Amino acid sequence: MYDLNLMIIFAHVVNEQSFSAAARKLDMTRSSVSKAVAKLETSLGASLLNRSTRHLSLTEIGASFYDYCTRIRYEAEEANHMIESLNAQPRGILKVAVSVAFGTLHVAPAISEFMHRYPQLEIDMTITDRVIDLAEDGYDVVVSVTKDLPLSLVAKRLASIRRKLCATPEYFEEHGIPLNPQQLVNHNCLDYIHSGEKGMWSFNGPGGEVSIPVAGRLRINDDEALSQVVLGGFGLALLPTFIIGKDLQAKRLKSVLSEYIPIEQHVYALYLPKRNLPLKIRVFIDYLAELFGDEPYWDKE
Repeated sequence: MYDLNLMIIFAHVVNEQSFSAAARKLDMTRSSVSKAVAKLETSLGASLLNRSTRHLSLTEIGASFYDYCTRIRYEAEEANHMIESLNAQPRGILKVAVSVAFGTLHVAPAISEFMHRYPQLEIDMTITDRVIDLAEDGYDVVVSVTKDLPLSLVAKRLASIRRKLCATPEYFEEHGIPLNPQQLVNHNCLDYIHSGEKGMWSFNGPGGEVSIPVAGRLRINDDEALSQVVLGGFGLALLPTFIIGKDLQAKRLKSVLSEYIPIEQHVYALYLPKRNLPLKIRVFIDYLAELFGDEPYWDKE
């Protein structure tokens, strides 16, 4: 096993094309750098550098060995940056985009505690459902409910987004409780028109996936608005639990057909691939992942 410090010093000498310049970079004396390279050559039993009064050049063995030394130097610097970042406090401006419903209900209420935890950090938050180009629009991270993950981004899953078939207890008292998906034809099914094929609800049931044609007197493109209609007792709908969790817990809404599970989505933190993820991005994503957990608070009974 060769001395890794000697290999790193050698890589610096080659990069700087000078013992003196490498010594200044490493805060060493020129003679110490020269002795280090000579010691490495002795341990290898091979000459790594051709030396002249004005110029340094790599020998054939030196050129091959330099590639390995460069990798070791780079990894050592990466490890040092990682330790520094762990010991540092996140600072600067974090630019975040979050989807409208989820961001309003669950990200925005969590920001106050996050800002108290990291007092040197500022946040610029945009609440939007438009597609964000992180590189072009200059965002650090996007929090989005999606099933179509961009291949150009890193996606960290924060929580599962579950939908439940639900209505008010009063609606079920008047119209009866469906015992299987086929009985939905007898109900006023209020449709979220962005959830999939219009007028078609899909479930994973005991017998596998099943798609059921449904009909109702309302179609709407916003889950929060749809939940308000359902709370009014007008019909039943497939609603995300991150919106209606409190209503289910308070028994203002009742879910049915629990053995038939609508196709699940997830909420992700999306960010550009970086070898060293900035600390401000990492702590924000870790904070949300810790907050939501394996079983998000809105899904607890």
